[in-house]
Amino acid sequence: MTRAGRKPVRKPSPALTLSVQYGIAKDSLPSRQHMRSWAKAALLTDAQVTLRLVGAREGRALNRDFRGRDYATNVLTFAYPDTRSLSGDIVLCAPVIAKEAREQRKPIDAHFAHLVVHGMLHLQGYDHENNNDARIMETLEAEIVVKLGYAHPYGEQ
Repeated sequence: MTRAGRKPVRKPSPALTLSVQYGIAKDSLPSRQHMRSWAKAALLTDAQVTLRLVGAREGRALNRDFRGRDYATNVLTFAYPDTRSLSGDIVLCAPVIAKEAREQRKPIDAHFAHLVVHGMLHLQGYDHENNNDARIMETLEAEIVVKLGYAHPYGEQ
């Protein structure tokens, strides 16, 4: 009970409709359950999201066709602002993520979790185009990733 004698109102957590697509063999990729928990942790409002895990060829083609950059990147986010609720696609390039995890000496699941969170924040309007926006987004990413039980994604404390 609160001081006013009323029970606290509990705000419902945002609803997530999530589709997970595997564009490559999913032997060593995160499970749907893990990806759902990572996406949900970064969700600030109700959303419909597709997470697609792809290989280097598809990742490169998407990055080239939609961003004009002819290389595979770790994560791409496509928001659909003209829809009624928050909606979009997040593409994760598994070979790039695996390579980065090795280079950064991170567990691969921690790096996948970070990039799902990163993509979800982009979908919700966060960006890192300037130093101030980057600081805000990276701080929020780190808080979420640490709450998920992983180390700080940028090696800070």
